[in-house]
Amino acid sequence: MYVLINLVGLIIFLVIGFLFSKKKSDIRWRSIAIMLLINLALAWFFTSFAAGRDAVKAAADGFNWLVEVSYQGIVFALPNWVTPAFGGSAKSMNFVTSALLPVLMIVPVFDILTYFGVLPWIIKWVGRGLSYVTGQPRFESFFAIEMMFLGNTEVLAISGRQLRQMRATRNVTLAMMSMSCVTASILGAYTQMVPGQFVLTAVPINVINAIIVTNLLNPVKVAPEEDIIATVGSEEDEGKKEPFFSYLGDSILGAGRLILIITANVIAFVALAALADKILALIWAPLSLEHIVGIIMFPFAWLLGFPVHDAWILSQDMGLKLVTNEFVVMGKVAGNVINGYTPHLRAVLTVFLTSFANFGTTGMIIGAFKGLVDKEKNDLVAKNVGYMLLSGILVSLLSAGFVGLFVW
Repeated sequence: MYVLINLVGLIIFLVIGFLFSKKKSDIRWRSIAIMLLINLALAWFFTSFAAGRDAVKAAADGFNWLVEVSYQGIVFALPNWVTPAFGGSAKSMNFVTSALLPVLMIVPVFDILTYFGVLPWIIKWVGRGLSYVTGQPRFESFFAIEMMFLGNTEVLAISGRQLRQMRATRNVTLAMMSMSCVTASILGAYTQMVPGQFVLTAVPINVINAIIVTNLLNPVKVAPEEDIIATVGSEEDEGKKEPFFSYLGDSILGAGRLILIITANVIAFVALAALADKILALIWAPLSLEHIVGIIMFPFAWLLGFPVHDAWILSQDMGLKLVTNEFVVMGKVAGNVINGYTPHLRAVLTVFLTSFANFGTTGMIIGAFKGLVDKEKNDLVAKNVGYMLLSGILVSLLSAGFVGLFVW
């Protein structure tokens, strides 16, 4: 019965996208059908076949290995903060040392791959392949692959010239897509808190679902003469290549800023949510922000194929993630909590959490566009905050639903 509910839920999530579509007549149903089949195949392969499970496990193990290596630097610089026992035994660490400080090594690793052209080559050809298979405009496909590796604000920053040349409605599409990405360099932090195989399964499925949902919510016809990729990078950087060690230094400093931003956001959001809960408790003791948003999300959690008790647990974590961010929820459920969940709940929750879709991300994206495009385009993006949030939620629900179909 719950498998059927899960399947019905996927259909309802797609119907919601259709009902909120800005121009239903321009929806490319053939393209959407192809992408739905691709995601079903990906979810099936990664969860139901030994080769698929081994592939995502190997990827998750690879990120965990990078994290383990990064502990060498953490232990050297901060020996009193951690007492890691290498070789697989437990580590006595807190959230910052176990999940965030490894980013100081992982981000430069990805930036080194970018400097030597490895990541740009992968992004270019995978993006072209995605465009060919799905029939999507080339830049939107290119952008979807870029944000999987680089993150939302980072990929917007290096796409400034393209954003200024594109129509404003296509900018809105990219803003919606940016709600659903993750950054490859931070996946190691995720895999330390929640099951890594589901984190890595979610990444490609999120990419396809971001294109599906934006096709439903904001379908835009792109003429062949418009379907071009201007360049990657800013005009100022064109034709220049920074010396390697200067580039590496900037990368390390950028990773440090990223850690500070995440830490500040986690502290602030948890504290503000606690303050909101205290104020709401003055009205009625059991009332909390998490419960309010959780109640709103409960029908959607139930549609992912759960009995009422499990659906309530999931909806509370969904609400907390949307109000704060994925790190807050991952920190809350890490370890024995999520390992004690049923396989279906563990998989669905992990996939739902693996994205930047929350209220705070909308402000980051609008801020990024403000510095890259003219006022008219930025104002249009800002007017679509509701659509951006809806896009991120629908992508997370669809991805969780696809994976949930095959994990029980």
